[in-house]
This record gives sequence, structure tokens and C-alpha cells, in this order.
Amino acid sequence: MIMPASVSNLRAQFMVFSLAVAVLATTAFAANERVLYPFTGANDGGDPASALTFDAAGNAYGTTVVGGDFGFGTVFKLTRDQNGNWTETVLYSFQAGDDGKNPYGGVILDRAGNLYGVTAAGGNGGFCTGDGCGTIFKLTRSGDTYTESVVYAFTGGNDGFGPGAALAQDRNGVMYGMTPDGGEFAAGTVFELIPNGNGGYLFRTIHSFTGGDDGAIGSLGPLLVDSNGNLYGVTELGGANGVGTVFKMTPATAMGGGPFNFTTLYPFQGIPDAAFPYGGVILDQSGNLYGTTYFGGQNGVGAVYKLTPDRQESVLYSFQGGTDGSFPTTTLIFDGSGNLWGTTSTGGDPGCDCGTVFELSPVNGQWQESIAHIFESVPDGANPYYGLTLDNAGNLYGTTATGGTLNQGTVFEIMPANRLIRFRTSR
Repeated sequence: MIMPASVSNLRAQFMVFSLAVAVLATTAFAANERVLYPFTGANDGGDPASALTFDAAGNAYGTTVVGGDFGFGTVFKLTRDQNGNWTETVLYSFQAGDDGKNPYGGVILDRAGNLYGVTAAGGNGGFCTGDGCGTIFKLTRSGDTYTESVVYAFTGGNDGFGPGAALAQDRNGVMYGMTPDGGEFAAGTVFELIPNGNGGYLFRTIHSFTGGDDGAIGSLGPLLVDSNGNLYGVTELGGANGVGTVFKMTPATAMGGGPFNFTTLYPFQGIPDAAFPYGGVILDQSGNLYGTTYFGGQNGVGAVYKLTPDRQESVLYSFQGGTDGSFPTTTLIFDGSGNLWGTTSTGGDPGCDCGTVFELSPVNGQWQESIAHIFESVPDGANPYYGLTLDNAGNLYGTTATGGTLNQGTVFEIMPANRLIRFRTSR
């Protein structure tokens, strides 16, 4: 995966950590992961740096950064047959022209089965890094055929550029997203797309990050839209301590489309607190927010945090940099029992450092981490960046950006009945 500049720069600065893991107990490994599809990097795509989205029929959709007919990325679909086997179909191959180049983050679905996503480059709005400033695209469905159109081409000005996170949508059909770069203060933006009633959308920048107390650089994770139309998200940098923020944006009108009031809910503080969040946030029924940070925690290699409605933050788990995983970029999910699930981008097997799937369970008022899977690159994949999707049966699905039989990434499934390693509870 070609990580955004903010991620790669910070990784280079902090990979000097060398940390040992404290394991209390282990059990024999029980294989509970399977690869549904290994990408080849050819016409089928490669580097699926993408969350997965499922339709009502159980088909999965995502994006690949490279590959396809022209080598610049794809939108793909995975279909399961009655025997449980999955077939991949490329719905669109990007051409690096007006249509965009290098889609990150995955796609969302509307009620008609149309797909929406972003590309980090391409488009005709401006040059930016020399290959376009990125696009918001739509794949319009007609039966089994999809037609691509560009909803918006970024210019690299006050609108931002280089989007790398999935879009979010409210109940009125308004879509929201972030850019890591550009904007009025060159620190990224939050934007909205408002349906105009004629099949098109009105694009508006609703916040330009200043790099100060409000933060800087929109995250890899999507925005969260609650039932009242409030937006929640994180910035990778900035804030009072320079190590990222959690923010909330409240709309002035119930129908959207108006101004938003911006509030910084929490500025991260760095070790031993969390620092540098890349994944988005999720919300429980009590209004608590949960997320992960790429650095920080007691050991400097990432943390899981909780933020209460009265803005009290606590670290639920500090990664130890060993078999338990390290450097998470994931957006968490809840299962039906209230457990948190996510992925770490590295850690796990010390000979591979390929990442893990983890669970956090509340035990006697504390949170305990357990590992559902440790990636080993071949054949199961490596570097799961964009988190997991849960189905109705409790199975989890995700992608790895690399690894697999040809080191071009995979789509995988986790059946979470088994556990591998349970670690010390960490606050």
C-alpha cells in the first residue's frame, strides 16, 4: 500500500521503538481465518486498501489502489455461490484521466445499488502532485452493468485534494468526507455533497483545518454521522499538543446543507496517552466514542481509546509491539456482545510483522485484548489497514494491502469462535 505522506513520514520517525511483549498465557493456534480472494495485481487489481461494503444479497464491494485494465486501480465485487466459494468481478478499471486514479478506502451504496467512492489522484480539477488532485466518483448500476461518472474533481485549492477515506452518508442522502491536504490553510478539509434533485450534487467545503487547536490532516477512517446529523471524526496531526484530535461538527439545520459548528472534543497528549489517530470513531448507545491511534499508548506503538460525552478520555489498551500487534490504523466495530474488534497494521508474528485481528472484551470493568488471527503474509495476507465488517452470523471480513499468494493483497474472513493469545489487561 502506498500510504499517505503523513502516515509514511510518521512511521519513519517512530519505528525506532523496540519493545517486548508480556504474554500471560497462550493456547494452541486454531485456524479461524480463510482467504476469500488473493489479488494478482493484474486485471483483477492489487493493493485492496479498502474497507468492505455488503449489499442485502451478501455481495461484498471494495477498491484496489492499483491493477485493473490500465494499472490505476479498480472497483470490485465479490459474490458467494451456494458452496461458499467467492468470485471476484471488476466493476470498473480507472484510467488515470478525468475518471480518477488510485481509489482508497472502499465504496458506499445507495438504495438503488449505485456505488460512491474517492480517488487520491487523477481527475481534471488541477495538477497537485502532477497527476490530478483526486475525484469523487459514482458507479451507476443498470442490472449487472456499472457506468462511472465523476461527481466532483478536486482542484487542490480551498476544496482540498488527495482524499483517501470512504465517504459517509446521512439519512437525507448528503455525503461527507475529508481530504488530508489542501484547503484554506493547507491542512486538509471536511466537505459535503448535497443532492440537487436532478441526479447531481452540490459540493461544499464545510471546514478547513488550520493546523492549530482544530487539528490537521483528515484521517484514513471515514466520518461518523449520528442520527441527528452530527459529524464525528479525527485529525492525524494538530490540536493543542500536535498529536491529533477528536472533533464534532453540528449542523445548523436539520436538513443539512447549512453551516456547521466545529468543536474539538479532545486533543491527544502523546505517551502514555494515545497519539496520531488514523482510523475513524464509532459510537455506543451511551454516546461514548471509541477509536485507535497509530502511535502513543504506554509503549508508543498504538492504543485503543474511549471518549465520554463529557470529554473524559481513557486508554483502554496499549499495544505492546509484539504478538499482540502494533500501529493500528483501523476503525473499530462492535459485535453483538459489546466487544470491540479491529486490526493492527503490523506486529503479530515477529518474523513477519504483518499485522493482527484483535478483540477487546470488557472484563470486570477493564478491557482485555485477545488475538483472533496473526497474519503471515503467504498465503493469508499482510498489513490490514482499513478494519473489519461484520455480517449477521458474527463473521468478520476485511482486506490486507499486501501478502497473499502473489503479494498483491487479499480479502479474508474471520470466524471468531476461537482465540489464539490473551494478553495482560492494559489501561
